[in-house]
Amino acid sequence: MPAAPELISPKSSRVSAARRLGKRNFRGKERLFLAEGPQAVREAAAHTDTLVELFATVDAAERYADIVGEARTAGARVHLADEDVIADISTTVTPQGLVGVCRFIDTPFDSILAARPKLVAVLAHVRDPGNAGTVLRCADAAGADAVVLTDASVDLYNPKCVRASVGSLFHLPVAVGVPVERAVKGLKDAGVRILAADGAGQDDLDDELDKGTMGTPSAWVFGNEAWGLPEETRALADAVVRVPIHGRAESLNLATAAAVCLYASARAQRAAGGCRSVTAS
Repeated sequence: MPAAPELISPKSSRVSAARRLGKRNFRGKERLFLAEGPQAVREAAAHTDTLVELFATVDAAERYADIVGEARTAGARVHLADEDVIADISTTVTPQGLVGVCRFIDTPFDSILAARPKLVAVLAHVRDPGNAGTVLRCADAAGADAVVLTDASVDLYNPKCVRASVGSLFHLPVAVGVPVERAVKGLKDAGVRILAADGAGQDDLDDELDKGTMGTPSAWVFGNEAWGLPEETRALADAVVRVPIHGRAESLNLATAAAVCLYASARAQRAAGGCRSVTAS
């Protein structure tokens, strides 16, 4: 017989404390956030000294026994709970039965600079948490060294942002709350070329690849979903680059454009002397 749930009431003090983390002011006060679902919880358990507590339904604890074991090994308190408790804590419509409470894991910006990064994604004025999390996932997949969220961007620990990162939040350094001017200056001083991604940019990404200019350490600056980058931010960049539209689409969404740009830089940096077109002589 499976063990009876330990937490039978959503009014439990532990449940109440976890539920409050759905709100930004409580996350900031406690420096804790929620990670939901098996993938996020597994990554949190593998990230040193991050997972504090794990709430799991009996069914989920049996289905993901390996993850629960990893959580216990990581030193997290594991609570069996009924489905009503998980639903009360969760911020999703269909909870997957696992909700972790994690410590903040952002990295100081100066530490990112000290590591001499070669590829960085800077999210300036990005307000949608789903987009921010997806760009973080793209940066991780492209092998970026870090992500920077400026002080005008969404909260890294917003539950939707955490979910959209699909565990990538735990894979690479992320700095938060950095003024865009400081981010650009710091990266430039570290020898990183600043590329502003903008649909109306003067420079074409294909041309940059053909010229072989993409192989140097680079930071891509991505702007707001609706109005892009303000002129004062574009003026800080070494180049304002557009992703070419070869078909009839009006534009690309933020996450898609970020994936194209980051992979272009990643490919160029892996090729001696940069990446040149196969048609170049």
